Amino acid sequence: MFGNWIKTSILMAGIVALFGAMGAAIGGQQGMLIALVIGGAMNFWAYWFSDKAVLKMYNARQVDAASSPYLYNMVRELAQRADLPMPKVYIIDEAQPNAFATGRNPENAAVAATTGIMRMLSERELRGVMAHELAHVKNRDILISTISATVAGAISMLANFGMFFGGRDGENRPNPIVSIAMMILAPMAGMIIQMAISRTREFGADRGGAEISGDPEALASALAKIDAYARGIPMHTAEQHPETAQMMIMNPLSGGGLRGLFSTHPATQDRIARLRAMR
Repeated sequence: MFGNWIKTSILMAGIVALFGAMGAAIGGQQGMLIALVIGGAMNFWAYWFSDKAVLKMYNARQVDAASSPYLYNMVRELAQRADLPMPKVYIIDEAQPNAFATGRNPENAAVAATTGIMRMLSERELRGVMAHELAHVKNRDILISTISATVAGAISMLANFGMFFGGRDGENRPNPIVSIAMMILAPMAGMIIQMAISRTREFGADRGGAEISGDPEALASALAKIDAYARGIPMHTAEQHPETAQMMIMNPLSGGGLRGLFSTHPATQDRIARLRAMR
């Protein structure tokens, strides 16, 4: 828990420093001051509103006991078992089977599941998945996860800003310094995600979820099903915003360079083996 706060603080300080450095490179002292203000504002927004932004990005709709009693009551029962406040519950209209948790803390948390995962998994398996997401909430992984996605998106925005405003010199020729900086920034978003999000986080949530549900085999079975189908069913929002892939229970990216660059999930086979060892 304490380690996540340190990582979050480093990320938030890092984005201010990065904005300041790029602002100075593009616009001198005045550019640096403007960029520092933007970086500070980005941090404020990321802490308070990034979870809502991610949910909106995926067009998630909030449900309750009346509109989706199946999922809502399942999450409520698991939250009680985990001794957690009841999180907000969302459904995402996506065919790919996946789920994630977000929020600042357990008191302001949300869990989301796709329609695809609700159709594909049995009640027992879905229960294991939602317990996994609640374990992320209990472990306080959700703040670092959501802010990491926001930071990565901000870096991409900064790269576009640099190309637009500083991409050419006074004679309208490409500015080599800015071009090189943009080449560095392009993969930096993925590197930030990989450094901030430990792969052991998923192992911890798997174990915590199995303890909450009392059924490690259910989560193991769910992971096997999700892994078998997720890669063949594209999730277009995740492809457009790959920095959010690390929030999902399974990497939603279809393949290629982005899948490797933004990969923070351990091998599914290893996750399943550890869960089955708990039986």
